[in-house]
Amino acid sequence: MLFDKVLIANRGEIAVRIIRTCQRMGYRTVAVFSEADRLAPHVALADEAVCIGAAPAQESYLSIDKLIGAAKASGAGAIHPGYGFLSERAAFAQAVQDAGLVFIGPDPQAIEAMGNKSASKIRMLAAGVPCVPGYQGDDQSDTTLVAEAQKVGLPVMVKAAAGGGGRGMRLVTEAADLPVSIQSARSEAANAFGDGQLLIEKAVLQARHVEIQVFGDRHGTVLHIGERDCSVQRRNQKVVEEAPSPAVDEALRARMGAAAVAAARAVNYVGAGTVEFMLAQDGSFYFLEMNTRLQVEHPVTEIVYGLDLVEWQLRVAQGEALPLSQEAVLARRSGWAIEVRLCTEDPADNFLPQTGPVLAWHAPHGGAMRSDHGLRQGATVSPYYDSMQAKLIASGGTREEARRTLLHMLEDTVLLGVGSNRDYLSHIIAHPVFASGDFSTGFVAEHLSPQAFAASRAPSALHSALAAVLLYRSAALSLQAQAGLDAELLEWQSSSPAQVPLLLLCGTERLRTSVTALGQGHYRVQAQGEALELHIDAMEAPTVRFSHDGLQGKAHFALDGEHLHLAHSGLTLCYTDATLAPAAKDAPGSDGRLLAPMDGKILKVLVQPGQAIAKGQTLAVLEAMKMEFAISSGVDSTVTALSCQVGQQVKARQLLISLAPTATPGDSQP
Repeated sequence: MLFDKVLIANRGEIAVRIIRTCQRMGYRTVAVFSEADRLAPHVALADEAVCIGAAPAQESYLSIDKLIGAAKASGAGAIHPGYGFLSERAAFAQAVQDAGLVFIGPDPQAIEAMGNKSASKIRMLAAGVPCVPGYQGDDQSDTTLVAEAQKVGLPVMVKAAAGGGGRGMRLVTEAADLPVSIQSARSEAANAFGDGQLLIEKAVLQARHVEIQVFGDRHGTVLHIGERDCSVQRRNQKVVEEAPSPAVDEALRARMGAAAVAAARAVNYVGAGTVEFMLAQDGSFYFLEMNTRLQVEHPVTEIVYGLDLVEWQLRVAQGEALPLSQEAVLARRSGWAIEVRLCTEDPADNFLPQTGPVLAWHAPHGGAMRSDHGLRQGATVSPYYDSMQAKLIASGGTREEARRTLLHMLEDTVLLGVGSNRDYLSHIIAHPVFASGDFSTGFVAEHLSPQAFAASRAPSALHSALAAVLLYRSAALSLQAQAGLDAELLEWQSSSPAQVPLLLLCGTERLRTSVTALGQGHYRVQAQGEALELHIDAMEAPTVRFSHDGLQGKAHFALDGEHLHLAHSGLTLCYTDATLAPAAKDAPGSDGRLLAPMDGKILKVLVQPGQAIAKGQTLAVLEAMKMEFAISSGVDSTVTALSCQVGQQVKARQLLISLAPTATPGDSQP
């Protein structure tokens, strides 16, 4: 069936990326959006757009009927699912085909065959594809799973059969931990995928995660487009991806590619797909799963092989044959590409998802730099969807060239107003072990502990001094504008320069600073026991250029009331001018109120009014950006009232539970 209009059943950066290729090829495009995404970039970029419901994904992006209805109403002849959401739901692909539309992806039967990890593993064993020893049976009792795990031999991976992304996955090294790991993995899998089925696999430690891009058409051709290395992972979720893999030579590439093609042929695969393998140190490799869709990390393959994989998807969906042979594809490989996932999360606070306004946004692009994103300045990052907002990709003739370019790209990327992992990504790319290329999936756990990263977040004297000057100068500029004063009168004083004290809050730190305006953009600052002199050369948000100790530098900043977001020298921090603010108590619940740490939905409430609780005890569970977070008190308390209930959508800092902190000896003074 031919089509000339494509509906993209997705949002954010992948919708933008698909729309651009569609439009380059002459297709008209239809975007879909929830109420939360009405002003999103993918909506503005498409030729047409259809609102499909409220902000929660279940009421919009996960509604098959609404998506098909939008396609029919707009006259779209095909639907591209992107990745995530419904992209790997066989029922969605079948519904699209039943509606007389083209699904730009594999047939429902292939999705179904590879969608369940247990069933796909059985199929791969039959096809001769190497698989990790383990258990993938129908008996899902705790007793059987524990017994099978012990039979395989610890350590083992307990994994959700129906999903991916690290959810419903636990590494177990001690037999005593098996029961609780199985129960928690089953609960997380059921909540994330609607299916609590688990499988057990032998844990291959110090391995690499290497995946093969495959492509099939309806003319019997299946080929592979090389490998990607996705070994830098946190909690089994990919953080950095690159092509080619530093651990793969030509012979291994041929072997892994042949196994991936065999896996795809076993299910008569059509379109773009990825076969994921675990690569052991001795060069042996084992099938993990097949992703029956376009991958997040597909740009690195596109860059290294000089291809547009979305274009190939569209051509195959139209019934065309793949344009290149296997030999021709492999002959195109040139250079290196590395990608990082920019997410709105706080690495210094257990990667807590962040929501809020995008006060400033810029990502370098062009030449050796590519940015795929769905952000815009002035937008608000909501709690309803995944925390990944952009992909930053750099290339070069060698891996080291690509790495240096990506590090530079990260330093010049500006995302202010809402917290992100930009600085964390820079730490990874700059790390000498990553630079060496010799690492495994244990890289993050071994080399980037949360404690070490949190320690690196301490502001330098220069960083905090610049923050003080920007807050002081911004207040002066605001006063000048309100009073209608001439620019020459900015910071004018009738007497000698006065030292103005400022108390800045930065995380848990209280920084006492002072600023003395010396005139003409020159300032003397006391910060962290040091005296510094700064000169503001140019200041136009979000960029400030300044001089210090004979060196000129630049930083990026954004103001939000009394809050200043400042990025300088690879460190992005939020300062609050608390000069006139009352002191706040630190421990959550110490003031009798337990507040939501972010926007989200209440999944569980585990206490009742009148119940005594201990410090650190989990009182409720909040879901945000597809992840679960425990809400606990920082003090021994008694619950006095509940202000939330299961299923309720709450806002950041909304009151959830009222507490009466328990007095301890020594609390009161005579």
